[in-house]
Amino acid sequence: MEMLAPYTTLGLGGPALEFVQADTAEQLVSLVAEADHEARPTLVLGGGSNLVVADEGFDGLVIRVATRGVKASRDRDHMFVTVEAGEDWDPLVARAVAEGWSGLECMSGIPGLVGSTPIQNVGAYGQEIAQTVWSVRAYDRRTQQVEDLEARRCDFAYRTSLFKRDLSRYVVLSVTYALELSELSGPIAYQELATKLGVEPGARVPLERAREAVLELRRGKGMVLDPADPDTRSAGSFFTNPVLTDEQAAELAARAPDHPRWDLPGGLVKVPAAWLIEQAGFPKGYARGPVRISTKHTLALTNPDGAGTTADLLTLAREVRDGVREKFGVTLVNEPVMVNCAL
Repeated sequence: MEMLAPYTTLGLGGPALEFVQADTAEQLVSLVAEADHEARPTLVLGGGSNLVVADEGFDGLVIRVATRGVKASRDRDHMFVTVEAGEDWDPLVARAVAEGWSGLECMSGIPGLVGSTPIQNVGAYGQEIAQTVWSVRAYDRRTQQVEDLEARRCDFAYRTSLFKRDLSRYVVLSVTYALELSELSGPIAYQELATKLGVEPGARVPLERAREAVLELRRGKGMVLDPADPDTRSAGSFFTNPVLTDEQAAELAARAPDHPRWDLPGGLVKVPAAWLIEQAGFPKGYARGPVRISTKHTLALTNPDGAGTTADLLTLAREVRDGVREKFGVTLVNEPVMVNCAL
């Protein structure tokens, strides 16, 4: 049996009953279809950067996605870039910056594979995948057909999508991005990045300058994978920023009148999870046994020495979640996908 811990950025997870690698989209579809026909539990594994696997592992077939290929075509203003699901994400961003393809630069340094980006609607520093996805090719396990889903059919929302809402249905095979042909970044939409760049929000800067600034910010938070930095042994942000209704926001305001917030369309309010966690008594570096909150970034739960277990990590996650709920009445939601475990 193959241990899954080495295939995750947390370095956690027990054995898979069966483990195979898919090198082509056709092979990936065939493996999934055969497993479904035989009613075998199946886990499609990408880069393992947004995954928490139980210590007991996975009692079924794990298919590691290793498909490769990038194709680009252009019209007058855009480059349409179709990328196989098994390609590493950050090298794609680096290529886009070098080629003058604008729209991905603020998502530099995010670990993982291309196939995971539409599932999670990955985003950072004011950019998200929903802004540039043209279409997603996916295998629909319900209909047993390969489909090309236009962006509007992907039902993107904050850190979620059609694919994430039903993880058992779709297997992403490739993603096509529509990127602006420009040497300038998209409008800088995130205040922290604007400050780092010394520009006002809405300004555009050279692509390479935006990428360098994002990478520097992410390294300062332990969010660029580095074997020499124990804080990068994480699954990235463990909790999403809560999006509250008017009623929920009013309850929070009664408990914490000066809390930071972002007003969203439809009367919704987004609140920074990191602020809630810190104010609930869980600072950077807060530890429970061999696992801890990152010393650089409050939202990351880490396995710094590789000595922890998934059970340790979930105990810490529950303590943080329950502490925030008790103090503020807000329930944090985990961002990583849970395999054979739950909060």
